[in-house]
Amino acid sequence: MPLSTQPARDEAAAFADWIHAALNRFERVAQACLPPATTRPQRLHEAMRYAVLQGGKRVRPLLAFAAGELMDAPAAALDSVALAVEYVHVYSLIHDDLPCMDNDVLRRGKPTVHVAFDEATAMLAGDALQAEAFSVLAAAPLAADLRAALMGELAAAAGTAGMCGGQAIDLAAVGATLSLADLEQMHRMKTGALLRAAVRMGALAAGADGTALDALDRYAQAVGLAFQIVDDVLDVASTSAELGKTAGKDAEQGKPTYVSIVGLEAARAWAERLRAEAHASLEGFGRRADRLRQLADFIVLRTR
Repeated sequence: MPLSTQPARDEAAAFADWIHAALNRFERVAQACLPPATTRPQRLHEAMRYAVLQGGKRVRPLLAFAAGELMDAPAAALDSVALAVEYVHVYSLIHDDLPCMDNDVLRRGKPTVHVAFDEATAMLAGDALQAEAFSVLAAAPLAADLRAALMGELAAAAGTAGMCGGQAIDLAAVGATLSLADLEQMHRMKTGALLRAAVRMGALAAGADGTALDALDRYAQAVGLAFQIVDDVLDVASTSAELGKTAGKDAEQGKPTYVSIVGLEAARAWAERLRAEAHASLEGFGRRADRLRQLADFIVLRTR
């Protein structure tokens, strides 16, 4: 093996090991913190566990772990942050898949919650997960001011200026023509806000502020938008089996996407520029930010 390739291989292996450990840790924490399926109301708890456990890329928890580790946040506090952010993300997926929203039947390679259970149970499971997210943060092993800051950050990302507002714009845009600027705003809200919150909350758990938080915010803005652009690319370039969700849904529903507005290759090039922006924002941290750099690569170069 040429010596010049060995460092890159070693770094890739270390990153894979880090992801494996982080995902296993997240799964253990989620298993322990979610209400048991044997506790009344059993069907609701079963649906919550079905939606959260053993599925998804866990990009938001991984971003929270990486940002928190960079800033030396307490491990137990990062567990709370990662769980809360993923709870809100999963609640949004449950609701997005409902017949009144995107009416989808496949998510994370298995039937959506309203298909596996029923619409009312799915609605309640999403509602409960959102509430549980804030309960987790309220009990996080941090000072009261940091717990309050984390809850404020998550609420802003999930509300009308973030994820819910972006989803409302998305629903209203079906069959309409959006400008590129409007599309970017929608996705910075719908997808980017919670990804940004994951990074910021990981850092805030360490009490980060000032220059460091500003740099991480620039990173988060770049990867948040890149994630959605790549999603749009994969929606037309991959199969349902590869994605674990229904491919081609956006075009079928007449939703404006980056691919429909700028074209496939231009969308890919835009994602690459955002990856470069994400890397550049981390220069001041040196090698300590390698996990965040690798996550930016993972987000842009993923195939599902």
